[in-house]
Amino acid sequence: MTALVTVDDLAVWFPMRRRLGAERTHLRAVDGVSFEVGVGETLGLVGESGSGKSTTGRALLGLQPARSGRVTFEGRDITNLNARDAKAMRKEMQLIFQDPYASINPRMRVGAVVSEPLRTLGGLSGEALDRRVSELFELVGLDPDSRRSYPHELSGGMRQRVGIARALALNPAFVVCDEPTSALDVSVQAQILNLLSDLRDEFSLAYLFISHDLGAVRQIADRVAVMYAGQIVEIARVADLFDQPLHPYAGALLSAVPVTDPDAEQQRERILLRGEVADQINPPTGCRFHPRCSFAIEKCSTSVPELTPTDDGRWVACHLADRIAEQGDLKGLI
Repeated sequence: MTALVTVDDLAVWFPMRRRLGAERTHLRAVDGVSFEVGVGETLGLVGESGSGKSTTGRALLGLQPARSGRVTFEGRDITNLNARDAKAMRKEMQLIFQDPYASINPRMRVGAVVSEPLRTLGGLSGEALDRRVSELFELVGLDPDSRRSYPHELSGGMRQRVGIARALALNPAFVVCDEPTSALDVSVQAQILNLLSDLRDEFSLAYLFISHDLGAVRQIADRVAVMYAGQIVEIARVADLFDQPLHPYAGALLSAVPVTDPDAEQQRERILLRGEVADQINPPTGCRFHPRCSFAIEKCSTSVPELTPTDDGRWVACHLADRIAEQGDLKGLI
């Protein structure tokens, strides 16, 4: 796989308000994250709310400054670019927002929303601009005449298609999809996922697909990165992860995904997590997941597991990963 985007030990911390005389504290939203997204690949990024998924995506695009670490695009370091260089990178890297209504100016016609990046960054005007906007509307399955509409006159699915058209206006190579289907009806979600898949195949796009919906991730992603409390705990091919997760947190997430076979649903066992999500201001020592993990050993509370490669091509940050792989599943540790 040829890497398009490489993230190396990325950290994004947010300073917290401190009381008089107290030391400055930080919320470690993203804390030492590393992964790659290949050319034409879709990497799913999953985890609980607050795990740092969206912050990671925004940091990749320069919308959130990084505390440390490095992001490279086609071998170029794009970490914390200045305003001029960041503007130039907008042509290469784009974002599809979660809420298709909040991300579009309600006072602008949707045609103007799509044409704005073409005018400001693409240098188009006049007939060439009109022609390109019409092409983009047709590309995402919208009638070009609908570009005269205001956002409130369109359905949620149509508004999200406008957002996709805007993201693709400048022919980017990499798109961060920040939960692009979570605000939509189930039937519309499937349509948007199919559209994103078709566009990826047609234009060799690479996606970072951020979602808490593992069903959607299974449909569209090639590989999946599982995130917990600001850190990546497992990266694997979709089939490998769903067949046999090697990290207990990934196993707990997958055990909550409903299956269509009622007999299988009745027989399978849920992995119920105890306690609360790790405090990202004062994170626990060792593995951040160990206070909630039913399989934790003493080493888990004292030693931080590194994200290390396995023989089958995945990456896992767990002291018990080898034992889980040998025994076939998490139940073998009980």
